[in-house]
Amino acid sequence: MTKQTVLGRVARLAKANLNALLDQAEDPQKMLDQLIRDYTDNIAEAEQAIAATIGNLRLMEQDHREDVEAAKEWGGKALAASRKADELRAAGQSADADRFDNLAKVALGRQLRSEGEASAAEPTIAAQTEVVDRLRSGLEQMKSKLTQLRAKRDELVARAASAQAQNRMTDAVKSIDVLDPTSELSRFEDKVRREEARALGKQELAASSLDAQFEELEAMSDSAEIEARLAALKSR
Repeated sequence: MTKQTVLGRVARLAKANLNALLDQAEDPQKMLDQLIRDYTDNIAEAEQAIAATIGNLRLMEQDHREDVEAAKEWGGKALAASRKADELRAAGQSADADRFDNLAKVALGRQLRSEGEASAAEPTIAAQTEVVDRLRSGLEQMKSKLTQLRAKRDELVARAASAQAQNRMTDAVKSIDVLDPTSELSRFEDKVRREEARALGKQELAASSLDAQFEELEAMSDSAEIEARLAALKSR
């Protein structure tokens, strides 16, 4: 995978409109679970790409430091050879002086080559440093988005559970509504009232029968009294 591809995917994921995705989803919870898995996989993939890019950058930086140190070292050798040549020439040893001057030239050539390699690497190092910074920034955005996704998922699950609990409570209340004339409780109350009315009817009926018996008894007593008085009249 190229660095451009990784950066592109990081940018697309970091800019994902979470609310729009939730509005379009038939099952937001499943969609969020899948997004979380996708983000986690992409983050792991991005981390591997960033690690490889950083490793390459560190190798280039190490080579650059070595070129800079080599240029400095060859410069020092050239200076030492040149001074030695001057000493020998002053002492009348021209042949030896020329030999050290030649060594100084060789050292200067090596210095120029090391400086050239160091200079050539600097734009690449700068570009790679910028790429690493962009990759790290994109990775942080992805991690932040993943945190948002997890929080949104937990919030959604909690809200769904609360809504389901409220619906169950409402249904339960409706099923035992005492004001509903068709409910079991209302029917039982009607039955009790009918039994109470029947008991009252029986009581009234019983009371009515008893009064009739006493009235009959009183009538019989009056008849006996009349017969007794008639017998008394006749005996006079």
